[in-house]
Amino acid sequence: MGELLRSLPLWLVPTLPAAGFLVLALAGGRLPRRRAGTVGVGSVGLSAAVTLGIAAGFLDRPPEGGLRVETLWTWIDIGAFEIGFNLALDALSLVMIFVVTFVGFLIHLYSTEYMADDEAYSRFFAYMNLFVACMLMLVLADNLFLLYLGWEGVGLCSYLLIGFWYSDPANGAAARKAFIVTRVGDTAMAVALLLLFKHAGTLDIRQAMAWATASWPVGSGMAVAVALLLLGGAVGKSAQLPLQTWLPDAMAGPTPVSALIHAATMVTAGVYLIARTHAVFLLAPQAMTAVAIVGAATLLLAGCSALVQTDIKRVLAYSTISQIGYMFLGLGVGAWSAAVFHLMTHAFFKALLFLGAGAVILALHHEQDIFRMGGLRRRLPAVFWTFLAGAASLAALPLVTAGFFSKDLILWAAWGSAAGCRWLWAAGAFGALLTTVYSFRLVFVVFFGDEKGHVGHPPGPRIVVPLTVLAALSIVGGFVETPGWLGHVTWFTDLTGQTLPAVDWAVEDHHVEHLLQMVVAGITLVGVLAAWLLYVRRPALPAAIKASAAGAWLARFWLSGWGFDALYDRIVVRPFVACAARLRRDPIDRIPAVLAATAAAGNAALSRTQDGRIRSYVFGIGLGAVIAVAIVVLT
Repeated sequence: MGELLRSLPLWLVPTLPAAGFLVLALAGGRLPRRRAGTVGVGSVGLSAAVTLGIAAGFLDRPPEGGLRVETLWTWIDIGAFEIGFNLALDALSLVMIFVVTFVGFLIHLYSTEYMADDEAYSRFFAYMNLFVACMLMLVLADNLFLLYLGWEGVGLCSYLLIGFWYSDPANGAAARKAFIVTRVGDTAMAVALLLLFKHAGTLDIRQAMAWATASWPVGSGMAVAVALLLLGGAVGKSAQLPLQTWLPDAMAGPTPVSALIHAATMVTAGVYLIARTHAVFLLAPQAMTAVAIVGAATLLLAGCSALVQTDIKRVLAYSTISQIGYMFLGLGVGAWSAAVFHLMTHAFFKALLFLGAGAVILALHHEQDIFRMGGLRRRLPAVFWTFLAGAASLAALPLVTAGFFSKDLILWAAWGSAAGCRWLWAAGAFGALLTTVYSFRLVFVVFFGDEKGHVGHPPGPRIVVPLTVLAALSIVGGFVETPGWLGHVTWFTDLTGQTLPAVDWAVEDHHVEHLLQMVVAGITLVGVLAAWLLYVRRPALPAAIKASAAGAWLARFWLSGWGFDALYDRIVVRPFVACAARLRRDPIDRIPAVLAATAAAGNAALSRTQDGRIRSYVFGIGLGAVIAVAIVVLT
């Protein structure tokens, strides 16, 4: 059995969802809904099953060097430039494909009920399958060129899915915004890859990283430049400062799309990129500091914005930005495995929260305003208990949630690692308080108090089963890595330690570690109590605070995402539009305008010959024949 698992081809993992996309795309909506759903869900389910088999074989007998490479074919071969279409599996990519396929499968299963009445049912699953296939290609790529193909693929799919309901102009605008903003980061990443290729002479990930380590000294200007450009790509895809503005508007897509983007695919790509290219970042301490500062600032700004949102999905969107900030903080202080561990647990509880929110929205006839909800714990008990598990894990409730163990590792590294400092820990600790308050604000406002809406569509088993599985993972998923006072289980870091460096500790005092853990646990409990006082015990108090001049201004400022959209509109969009308007009157533009007018006139003249009159056609054929014969005779 072990040999069978080890022989499972790696290429099946991305190929199965890609095949599902092709079947659904070529069918063009002609498949019955049930068959379309079976293809969409089944292709990702089979990919998840193959992933579990590959994982079992990998863990039972790890390949030599902890790396398995499959060479499929030569993709590009031009002189000395050769790019293979090769896939590679190590501990990092194993964690990623497990998250993408398993969580993706649960989201697909959920979607069969959530999207059951949508006219474009087949198109939805085609896009979702392609999204999963592109993300799998990204994380399994053996070279940076193939990784970039998957990177751009998930960008395309995000555009298609965010704007899925394109008949509403606002949805199309949100899709374009996501596509354009992430292109800024993608451009920086492309420049980084060109610099790496110019200096290292290869885009093979392992060879390029080895060359950089051997050739660039620590602090090298070129290493810093490449690392900062890679960071630019990462902040775009992972919606970190200053390119975070696209993610809240991405809520325009269907709720399963939000779950897939926020939990298992696109926003985690930036975290994966930095972890995968950690060798370059280790050579650039300035870039590492920048990663940590970006993460700390983002988690605070997004946490404040989440506190005042009234749309249930936008609360979770800002929460995602904040939690990815924790992952960046972990990466920046050298806690590589801790960041990836939080990526995994975040995938469980954030997918759960989005799917739970979708169940509430569906039950309340697509209502998304949390203050038009209430009392749903009695009407939707399955959704309430699973959502509570997700919120508790997001808030890192001590001991009983997966989020506690992964976030605790990051915070301890922010304090005790050689790259950490007290200020970074303080930012993370205060962010934990914000996270707890807005998480339980959701729980108390949506599920407690008086009923304010009619429940018209209670969830069926295809919604409840994914919620239940994700709730279980949100609770027990953290026990693969526990602190010393709770068994000191190190399964996760032992696995990822085969690929990622260990933390460079400056402080290894376990008494300090335990004290800080208790402080953060206390902060979390205080946050739960504060949310209960504000939204259950004294619900009029938040309104009174918001009614004050300072409170109203702050609420508007945070609600707008700290004014970044208005700032970018003023300094980027308006000048660009004004410049484009002025250039439209440039005389040079008249040349293509004349060419276009000439082509249009020619088309109009030729179209007059197609008048539908048989006699005209016969006359034209005869005249043409006479002219042809005359030319032959006369020449």
